[in-house]
Amino acid sequence: MVVIKKDIIYDETNNLKTDIYFPNNTNSQTKILIFWHGGGWFAGSKNDVKDLGIKLANAGFMTLIPDYRLAPDFTFPAAHQDSKKFVKWLLESNYTDEDDQQNIVQIGASVGGTLAIYVAGLYGFPTVTWSASVDFSNWMKNHPNVIPSRYGANELKLTNLHDIFESFYKFFVLTYAGKDNQTIYKQMDAENYDLSNLGRLKMINSAHELVPLNGILKFVDFLANHDHEIELLIIKGKRHAMDYAKDYLDESLDFLFQTIKE
Repeated sequence: MVVIKKDIIYDETNNLKTDIYFPNNTNSQTKILIFWHGGGWFAGSKNDVKDLGIKLANAGFMTLIPDYRLAPDFTFPAAHQDSKKFVKWLLESNYTDEDDQQNIVQIGASVGGTLAIYVAGLYGFPTVTWSASVDFSNWMKNHPNVIPSRYGANELKLTNLHDIFESFYKFFVLTYAGKDNQTIYKQMDAENYDLSNLGRLKMINSAHELVPLNGILKFVDFLANHDHEIELLIIKGKRHAMDYAKDYLDESLDFLFQTIKE
């Protein structure tokens, strides 16, 4: 049976909370997993992934699922700042022991995967991303004529899924950036994060999904050129993040278990 502690405040100033899912076998060697939810930085909540939290706890991880501030009320770098603040809170809290940093791993879905990469660069946590978005400045520069829309099929009468994806991609990037500004987009690019402590990273993406594959390949090439270890799994189809999560959860956990044992 999984024990759930809900709405634990980790940032009183912004009233930000996390849920914690405790496995049965909690002890001094407990493995800790942070799950970052997606939603394009403008939507999504820890409450949306309760079932996943239970599954992760049943796999043996004390699982924490934090919320973070959302656009348009809070634009870049608000969510990034919140992710960093959350980890600092966790490491200083009663939920971790002094040497628990080596027992922490991450999974992030969609832009939650982007936040996970940001955190991994700072702390070195082994990380799996599901459809992380990593390239913004080049994409925005190369798609000036795409009209941003959250609901491209209805609002713009788009019928091609690729066009709908592009419209939505531009919408959430612009929404989180707060304005059309290349300087901000470059700061949002994952290759411009502090990646000095980046450890084991596994990225999973679909071949024809919302996240442009060329941006993923560009980021992987960047990491390789900077001597980072990375695994990239491209799966067939058009599914994004949580759409394929259940099919690749075991593979993701196997990767994380292996990194903890090393």
